[in-house]
Amino acid sequence: MAPTPLPLPLPLEQMPGVGGGGGGYLPAGQEGGPRINTMSLSVLIDFIIQRTYHELTVLAELLPRKTDMERKVEIYNYAARTRHLFTRLNALVKWGNSVSKVDKSSQIMSFLDKQNMLFVETADMLARMSRETLVRARLPNFHIPAAVEVLTTGTYNRLPTCIRERIVPADAITPAEKRQTLLRLNQVIQHRLVTGKLLPQMREFRIKNGRVTFEVKHEFSVALTVMGDSPTVPWRLLDIDVLVEDKETGDGKSLVHPLQVNYIHQLIQARLVENPNALSEVYNCLHYFCQSLQLEVLYTQTLRLNYERLDDNNITPEEYIPGVKLTVSYWRDLKSELGYRLTVQSDPSEIGRPLAVVHVPSLGAKESAEVADRAVRSEHLSMERLIVHTVYIRSVSRLSDLKLEFQAFLKDVDFNLQGTPAILTVPVLTPCLRAEQIHITIDTHTGMFRCHVPKHLDCPITEEMQDCLNGDRGKLPALLSELRFWITHRRCEKTLQHLPATATETLPFLAQPEQELLQQGRHKIYVKLHRHPNIVLVVQLKEKATMPNEMEYTFHLGFVAYQKDEADVIDDSAKQLVSVVAQPPSDIPKCYTKLMRLIEFDTFVATHGPGTEVDAEVSPHKRKSNGDLLAPPAKQQKTIFPAYFIPELAHVVAMCDEKIPFMNLAQTLSKHNIPHSGLQVEANATSLVLKILALPQPGKTVFASSQTQQQQQQGGAAGQGEMKTSGSSGLPKIEPHVWDDLMRRVLSISVRSQTNKNSQVRIWVVEFVFYSTPLQSSHQKEQGSRRTVYLTYEQANSDFSKTVEDLLNDWSKIVYLYTLVHDFAEQLRNKRLSLCDMLVVKSYSYMNLLLGYGPKKEVSCNIYWSVQSHGFRLTFVGGMSAVNAHSMMRDQLAQHLNQQHSLTQIAQILHETYSPMSSIAKLPVLPFLGIPRPQVPVLSFCMLAQSPCLMRLTYQAVYCLELRFRANRLVSIRDGASSRFERNVVEEFTPIQGLKAFLSKYVDESAAYRGRAPHEDDNPLSPMGLEDNFGGPSSVAGVSAGGSSPFLGTGMRGPQSPRDSGLRFPAPHTPPSSSNPHTPASPHPSAGGAGGGSGAQGHGNFNLTSPPAPHMPHPSPSGLMPSSPLNPQPSPHMVHSPGPNTLYMQSHQDSPFTAMSPANNNWPGSPSMPRPSPRPGQSPEHKGTGGGGGGAGGAAGVVDRGVARGTLNRPWAGAVPTLLTHEALETLCRPSPHPNKDINVPDMSPLERFLGCVYMRRQLHRNIQSEETLTALNSTEPGVVLFKVDGLQCQVVLNQMHMQTLHLKISQLPPMPDKLPPPFQLSPDDLLVIEQYFDTRVAAPPYRPNSLHSICRLLNLPAQVLKDFVQIMRLELKPELGGDQLKWTVQMCMRMPPSAVPIVPCGNACVVLGRMKILFFLQITRIPYGAGVGVAKDWKDSPSLVLPIVYDIQTNVTQMAERNGQVNSPTMTAASTLLRRFAEFNAQQNQCTLFPAISDLLTNLQLATEMPQPPPNQSIGPPVGVGVGVGVGVGVGVVGSSPNPMMPMQQLQPQQVGPQGPVGPGVYPQMGPNPGGPQ
Repeated sequence: MAPTPLPLPLPLEQMPGVGGGGGGYLPAGQEGGPRINTMSLSVLIDFIIQRTYHELTVLAELLPRKTDMERKVEIYNYAARTRHLFTRLNALVKWGNSVSKVDKSSQIMSFLDKQNMLFVETADMLARMSRETLVRARLPNFHIPAAVEVLTTGTYNRLPTCIRERIVPADAITPAEKRQTLLRLNQVIQHRLVTGKLLPQMREFRIKNGRVTFEVKHEFSVALTVMGDSPTVPWRLLDIDVLVEDKETGDGKSLVHPLQVNYIHQLIQARLVENPNALSEVYNCLHYFCQSLQLEVLYTQTLRLNYERLDDNNITPEEYIPGVKLTVSYWRDLKSELGYRLTVQSDPSEIGRPLAVVHVPSLGAKESAEVADRAVRSEHLSMERLIVHTVYIRSVSRLSDLKLEFQAFLKDVDFNLQGTPAILTVPVLTPCLRAEQIHITIDTHTGMFRCHVPKHLDCPITEEMQDCLNGDRGKLPALLSELRFWITHRRCEKTLQHLPATATETLPFLAQPEQELLQQGRHKIYVKLHRHPNIVLVVQLKEKATMPNEMEYTFHLGFVAYQKDEADVIDDSAKQLVSVVAQPPSDIPKCYTKLMRLIEFDTFVATHGPGTEVDAEVSPHKRKSNGDLLAPPAKQQKTIFPAYFIPELAHVVAMCDEKIPFMNLAQTLSKHNIPHSGLQVEANATSLVLKILALPQPGKTVFASSQTQQQQQQGGAAGQGEMKTSGSSGLPKIEPHVWDDLMRRVLSISVRSQTNKNSQVRIWVVEFVFYSTPLQSSHQKEQGSRRTVYLTYEQANSDFSKTVEDLLNDWSKIVYLYTLVHDFAEQLRNKRLSLCDMLVVKSYSYMNLLLGYGPKKEVSCNIYWSVQSHGFRLTFVGGMSAVNAHSMMRDQLAQHLNQQHSLTQIAQILHETYSPMSSIAKLPVLPFLGIPRPQVPVLSFCMLAQSPCLMRLTYQAVYCLELRFRANRLVSIRDGASSRFERNVVEEFTPIQGLKAFLSKYVDESAAYRGRAPHEDDNPLSPMGLEDNFGGPSSVAGVSAGGSSPFLGTGMRGPQSPRDSGLRFPAPHTPPSSSNPHTPASPHPSAGGAGGGSGAQGHGNFNLTSPPAPHMPHPSPSGLMPSSPLNPQPSPHMVHSPGPNTLYMQSHQDSPFTAMSPANNNWPGSPSMPRPSPRPGQSPEHKGTGGGGGGAGGAAGVVDRGVARGTLNRPWAGAVPTLLTHEALETLCRPSPHPNKDINVPDMSPLERFLGCVYMRRQLHRNIQSEETLTALNSTEPGVVLFKVDGLQCQVVLNQMHMQTLHLKISQLPPMPDKLPPPFQLSPDDLLVIEQYFDTRVAAPPYRPNSLHSICRLLNLPAQVLKDFVQIMRLELKPELGGDQLKWTVQMCMRMPPSAVPIVPCGNACVVLGRMKILFFLQITRIPYGAGVGVAKDWKDSPSLVLPIVYDIQTNVTQMAERNGQVNSPTMTAASTLLRRFAEFNAQQNQCTLFPAISDLLTNLQLATEMPQPPPNQSIGPPVGVGVGVGVGVGVGVVGSSPNPMMPMQQLQPQQVGPQGPVGPGVYPQMGPNPGGPQ
């Protein structure tokens, strides 16, 4: 008995009291890990929270059912439990702070437990082995022989043989033995086949690899073999493959299931045993199965066709016997005795034959076999293919029978039967397109005939012909004939498709015409010509007797008229080719046609004209001439036209369309008595041409005839004579020798025609061929001897009279311009006139004359005759570097040319006036706002041409200057406000004060004697000739004013130009007698004294005048050139004989000095009272010394300078003309920098600056008179504005140095004796700041009068308040005074800027006083960051604000003006807050808070970090207007300066971008109205 094992010692974990748990081992692998009875602290907290929440939820549900005491007890218990639980949790958490020590101890204990467990387990295992395992252990007997055999031989042969016999397979035969065996088996199979009986269907076989494979096409394939070479060994069936497929409905799947194949395999294999005809049995079984399968497939396809695509009327399976036959019927709609059907069946007589197809009615054997081979005996077994092919053969058979019927009555016609499906094409015409042939086919579904013409699917005859084919065919020939005519009609329409004609089969006749051709029922076509509504071409169609398929065409030209009813009378003129009188429009449309005439064409003659043969073959009836040698070679083929194109019709229509307009034009020319040669064909048949032999001379006759015709049409024959007179009064006279010369130059006049394809408007091209020109031009295309002129005329209707009149008008342009050119060419060749130096002839095309003139001959003047105005017209074109300013006086130059008819004078005028006109053109003509009202634009300068040598300039619709262009490069300028016909001034304009003194600074003193001969100083002419009455365009021509041109006039020359560079014509006036200087010249001028033939009509008292001619209204002898010391002394008789002067001033009331003469009724020679002379240099004390011993004139004369200066500044002094040179006028009008270099403004002309200053001075004077707070003071000096305001005396004067700037001088008024001195006065430095601010901000460009309102209101403020405004002005003028602590620059606004809050209308004065409050606007601009010493500041992105400031004088509070409901930007709100805070904490009672508040604002105002979108009435943008004059006394680039230039007020409009780009929501440029910033 085995001893009882001792109990094993327990591990440490299983000992009682150790580890705090029960017994059991730790899981394997977790001995040294964390203990099992541990829990994560987070999970513990979750459990505690869930438990607390659960108990609370239960308590909330149970407490309402208990009493109050019970509820209190439960709540207490719950609180106690929860408190005890969370106390334990707190203790646990606190204990957890020392958990690291516990973990280390636990790990140590776990390691010791593991070691203890290993020792215990080792002892246990050793004990178990000694007690159980090793008790029965014995050492085995080793097989020594086997081991020795294996180790020595490497093999072991002592296994039992049963293992080899039962488990180890036999060795495989070798490949050679395998090949030998298969070869032997092939021989056995071949022998069996040769010796046995084999069916013919199984003759196709192959023997390979010991098996034989038989294949019957489209049925099956079977493989057999034998298992031995004995003849009695039966065939072994190896494989069966069924070849029958259904590719339409089988979806690619096999038709036989594998189980079926296995069954057949077993069945055949059973029949092969002991069967002498084993192979026949195999074939019979498989052949029957495959045929049955084929019939089943065909039947299934038939059912599917009938169900899905065809109905019972098209295809129906009539009989189906599985494995025997399938019968299908088709074409069931055809009425046939037997019907149409086909049967697919097996051969009952011979089972080995394939399926056969039987047709009813029967087909030929060949066709039947072809059907079976295509559909059944093929790889693609298909009932659809069987039916389609059957139908195709049936269709071909029926169409062949129909073809024979057509051949019976259509001889020599090529029929065509082809295609799938079969189509029979029958030609109708010869030649005939395939698309025009009749296509006859058979409907595959129904078997009915279908016919159509592919090109004419809408043919109505095809339906009737189709019914005829399917029914009675007796009407077939007649229907073919109708179809032939119908297609011919369509061919005619196709032929006329691209021709201006329309083919129609009928016309709306009220009464049937008598002509047999137009009777109903005849085959004819009416062709309406689009361009000739009264012409109809009738085309008759006939079939040739010998060849019915060919057509014959006969053409007739018919003249028709239109009527609304039978009572409508038609004029006989409708029978003519041209309708002479246009019929008035009728209320009732004329929709009926009446044939007037009918003309038959000879087709051969019409189609075989010169160069118009329809076919290129030579006619056999025409003999060959010598000209045929140049004909193309005989091998050239005949022109082939498309079959649908009828060349005869196209040619006849085109011939009528082209020749009828020429015939109409020829008749119209004959009615206008214009000879022509008739219509001709040009060489090589290029076009038709109408040669005009001669054109009449334009003049009274042609013009009167055309006007008479117009008068007759309008029914006003009364004004006919007047029209003749007015039309021919101003026409140039055509001299006979000029007309003869032009006729000799005309070589030919040809008229051709073409048509615009887009608008169908006929264009007549008239070609004039001239021989050279009398005037050679520099144009490179006008150098040859042959000159052509092409004139085009568009004719939209049949008004040929208008075309002929337009031709005659253009002919008049050529003739009238030639009359000018003929005379001008002779004068151009005269070298003494120097015309070649003045201009160059750029082009002369007989219609236009292009002259180039100017310094570089780059500006051009185009001269042509205008038929509408019956006169010459001029157009001016500038060059690459010059602008042609003569366009301003285009009408005046044209009128001068139409009156004088002299190109030489025009050339002289253009040459002499080019320089002054170019100077005038440099003056700005832009409209400005703010003058006189802010919202009304006014032109700065407006040029008004009065005549070729007289120009008026208006400035801001207030001032007017009158400029006269004179010879020797001189221009006279006077004040245009002084009337030349009345004593007072012109109402529309204001006299310019100081104009004479301003112009005197530009007078060239040497110009007075330019060109004067030495002997003329002894007896100078009267200077009154300088101021002629060249007051309008007629003055040049001498029609109404009696004046003569300063350059070309035939009258007397002025004293300043006795030998001018123009044409030197003798002066008609008798010079005053030198023997007696007191004797005036003859009061009766000579016949030429009028200066133009009809100049005596200028004034009624011209016979009473003495030396001054009637065209010289100003008799001032010395006021013409006040600044020239070389001005000649007037004649002695002019000084001592005031009679004529007085009489002149009385009769000529255009002088402003008429009222100042006390003795204006004295006759010449009578003593006159001493009176002040308004003309400088001519006073009662002045005595003449004879023949010009002293000079009288401006600042350089012998008169005292003080007297001269006072005279020049008089208001009426500007009425006296001042002579300037062209160079001086250029200086006066050319933009130049401002005289004050500190004012940074765009360049302006000196004239504009002077007029602006005069205008500002005038507005200041008006402001003083209108303002009650301003008191005007009298000034002894003219042109000085003197006024006082609140203890200040102000004086505004014009800078006498250059007269282009205004200056303000302010001085303190002494206190009155009876009043105390004012408590506060401005310092001289403050007064200087105001003066400087006025000069640079108020009275500087752009000149705006509203700025004066603002500055005057500021001057009216109390001195203490004005002191603060002066501080702001000083800070604006000198921003560097603010130091580095200022973050913003400041500028005062004198006018309301558009970007400010709309408290005051834009452009008005923005300094408003009322109710002891002052409203003004400041523009502040952020000073850029990062600008160091010597580094220029970048003002591009600096924001700018316009702040409305209100200062209350009573409360001494400065704040921003705000409107209710207005949304300000954050910066605006911050500024308002700063001002409000300053008013609360920095109020001072005895000091004005205006400037301290503004200074605090400029110092402390901060920008938001992110600038929001500005509100609609406020914009934040770059500084604007700062750079205009802001650097006065400071320099360029100081703080607050802006790179943006000044912008005029006319650009301050919405949606307009200034130089700095769009700023603010209103897209208004942030630009101040005055220079230097917003004012």
